[in-house]
Amino acid sequence: MGGGAEPRPVTTRPGPGLRIARLVTEVTAPAVLVSLLIITVSWHSASRPGQGLVWGLLATLFVTGIPFAYIVGGVRRGRLTDHHVGRREQRRAPLLVGLGSVAAGLALLGVLGAPRPVLALAVSGLVGLVVAVSVSHWWKMSIHSAVAAGTLVILMLTFGTRLVAAVPLLAVVGWSRVRLRDHTVAQVLTGGALGALIAAVIFGPLR
Repeated sequence: MGGGAEPRPVTTRPGPGLRIARLVTEVTAPAVLVSLLIITVSWHSASRPGQGLVWGLLATLFVTGIPFAYIVGGVRRGRLTDHHVGRREQRRAPLLVGLGSVAAGLALLGVLGAPRPVLALAVSGLVGLVVAVSVSHWWKMSIHSAVAAGTLVILMLTFGTRLVAAVPLLAVVGWSRVRLRDHTVAQVLTGGALGALIAAVIFGPLR
């Protein structure tokens, strides 16, 4: 996965296609998808709904809350260009902060006796971040696509293969990233493949 020119962000006046692409990108942002996934899996795996919500909120704090707060702070201070961290060279610090936060959250969840699926989610996130940190050093892989694909695989493992009908939605996520020129087709496909693989190989056996 060598270097090469990265796609330039869209600077022309937005038409309907660009507005839709931006909406899709915001709705399927990694922090949004992962937060919803954690709450859903926690709720489903707990013996009582209230207990599941508590586990979900605690896991969400470490997996998405703290890392996203760091990103927002970086944008406000001018260290990061945007909350999607569109520039590859700016990704390392947020990803490392996320890695540390998820590791701390995983340790706490383990000590407190969180349900196995919640722990499996945290481990999957940890592995995903390690891969993202490694790849982003050389190449701007699509984290949107990685998280979207991983989310769908985890939902299928949790609720059944009937959710395979949602696979076309992954193409919509990928289209939005390419349409906005935030990623190339190769970066989108690679992200999706790695996200799905990590979810299947890590979450599947551990849940």
